[in-house]
Amino acid sequence: MRFHPLYLGLLTAGLLAVAACKPAPDSASTPASAASTVQTMPELNPGFESRLDIYQTVRLTTDLTAVSPAHKQMLALLIDAAAVMDELYWRQALGENKAEFLAKIKDGKVRRFAEINYGPWDRLQGDEAFLKGYAAKPLGAEFYPSDMTKAEFEAADTSDKAGLYSLVTRDKDGKLTTVPYSVAYKAELEKAADLLLKAAALSEDAGFAVYLKLRAEALLSDQYQKSDLAWMEMKTNPIDLVIGPIETYEDQLFGYRAAFEAYVLVKDLAWSERLSKYAATLPALQQGLPVPDPYKQETPGSDADLNAYDVIYYAGHSNSGGKTIAINLPNDEEVQLEKGTRRLQLKNAMKAKFDHIMAPVADLLITPSQRKLVTFDAFFNNVMFHEVAHGLGIKNTINGKGTVRQSLKEHAGALEEGKADILGLYMITQLSEQGLLTDARLEEFYATFMAGIFRSVRFGASSAHGKANMICFNYFAEQGAFVRNADGTYQVDFAQMRKAMTSLSTLILTLQGDGNYYGVSALLKDKGVIRPELAADLQRLSGANIPVDVVFEQGKAVLGL
Repeated sequence: MRFHPLYLGLLTAGLLAVAACKPAPDSASTPASAASTVQTMPELNPGFESRLDIYQTVRLTTDLTAVSPAHKQMLALLIDAAAVMDELYWRQALGENKAEFLAKIKDGKVRRFAEINYGPWDRLQGDEAFLKGYAAKPLGAEFYPSDMTKAEFEAADTSDKAGLYSLVTRDKDGKLTTVPYSVAYKAELEKAADLLLKAAALSEDAGFAVYLKLRAEALLSDQYQKSDLAWMEMKTNPIDLVIGPIETYEDQLFGYRAAFEAYVLVKDLAWSERLSKYAATLPALQQGLPVPDPYKQETPGSDADLNAYDVIYYAGHSNSGGKTIAINLPNDEEVQLEKGTRRLQLKNAMKAKFDHIMAPVADLLITPSQRKLVTFDAFFNNVMFHEVAHGLGIKNTINGKGTVRQSLKEHAGALEEGKADILGLYMITQLSEQGLLTDARLEEFYATFMAGIFRSVRFGASSAHGKANMICFNYFAEQGAFVRNADGTYQVDFAQMRKAMTSLSTLILTLQGDGNYYGVSALLKDKGVIRPELAADLQRLSGANIPVDVVFEQGKAVLGL
């Protein structure tokens, strides 16, 4: 999962959406676009002028002096392959030709904002349309026909209904059918696969070369498990790549279909060494979860590993709106149970967010006596254990309702991110008290967690991570985990936060294990909202010109490749 940032995506996770020509085969039509037919220059909707400056530009680089000439050539090919994922995500998200869409926008700042959001909808403000002439963002993006209802889909008798890697479209008789990604996007995926094969020939790590070859095959067959297993087996590769249709957050209609994305990564060997000891603690932590035994009966894979990376290129879903700073993958439940997951901490992107966003947020909203407790080491570990926590709990319901993801449908992502948030803090508490986590004091982790809620709740109601943080904030408020002082700052009650952390862990794990769709719906309706007092405090952050997120200056030219 991504960890889709965010942190709280995070990312989720864990981590790994698409773009704009008409790729469907002759036998079927692609989902009709919900985009505007406006031919003239779109105008900005009122109230969005101040939103154009919510992103802090960061130059995405790393030290490549120790990288061999062959690997530099390989990195260039990987970036080219990632760019294909970006093109495909535009088509999945917008359904309108990217170049033609952006060319209609004459104002440079507005055009850049549209590019960051992969369309006319503000992803960090509930997907509201910021351009005139555009309707609300379709919940199903371009994965489904625009005229399809949920009831029609659920009643349809078609194959691969809940498939991760297919589009839902209509046949010549108007009936719903599915088209595999490998057919719908054949030309683009063949191009990406060819680039991966060329990169594999340049790899100086045998395991990475195998993975690239298998991933190239997967792009053309929609069969990703074999390449996921190969990715899990890599231990020595200094360069890494996450690529393909991975996360399902873009599908807010059902949460079934995966969007294209990519990350090109260079391992930070020193920081990775610091993290290697924690993967072995997962089985014991699983058994200590605060739920009855049936809700923790699965054994998380102990072959998982933790590593730190500098990310040098984002593409597609991972690059839209809020940026992921940690990854927990693969999402395949069978691979997770057999092999665990890999947790990738994107250290340079994380440091950029801490410096430009977290620290200023803490200075404004955390009580002065606790501001010194908000530290980068605590932030790094909170994000890391958010990703580790995706591996805890269970992936299959305890009552025969299938997987948790299938049972909770469009709510699965938000609740999973909420689980990772709260269990990450739970794990930190356990490891700190066992003397196994000494990077920061427990109070630092708690205070930094609180500041992190303010940071990522700003990602908005359309974000799984934003919803998760709203649930946590409102639950903590009701349980007295913090108080809001008369001066508008927040003060953590460490003892009450621990109690609230434990009870919220129990609630979320039970909802997941029961596959309780209606219970999760009620929780989101009650607590997945920004209430007026918090909204006013978040507005203070905007008034202080604190960025909501970062955007990258990136690519081969930036890296000198």
